[in-house]
Amino acid sequence: MITLRDMTIAALSVTATVGVTLAASNPKVMGSVAVEWNDVPLKQEEVRAVRQFFRAPTATLNELELHVTTLPAGATSHAPHKHPNEELVIIKEGTVEVLVDGQLKRVGPGSVVFNASNQMHSLRNVGDGPATYHVINWTTAATPRS
Repeated sequence: MITLRDMTIAALSVTATVGVTLAASNPKVMGSVAVEWNDVPLKQEEVRAVRQFFRAPTATLNELELHVTTLPAGATSHAPHKHPNEELVIIKEGTVEVLVDGQLKRVGPGSVVFNASNQMHSLRNVGDGPATYHVINWTTAATPRS
């Protein structure tokens, strides 16, 4: 005969097993971090140079991603596009033209661009020298699937 004690032990064993399995399947949650600029490798792509600082889940986000892109004069990082996640773009240097809410706008150092979920956006370097900008993306449980 199965006793209450046997049922309790079985329930605790199943719960512990499920917890360990879920923990093993989830990527490590990122904690506080300070990253030196020169410690992040510079990856030269076809049109742009990118430093990928991090891309990981946090305690409150499904994913937090930060990269810094440098575009040469006249270059566009990619064609106008949209995605379900929201993102911030912070201009470090140069002058860029951004597509925001159907309008093209020129912005320079210190400017901030917010690209809303599933809205078309783009960025082009319209200055005479390089343009460098930080891109911060995040997803949450509320981020649409597509």
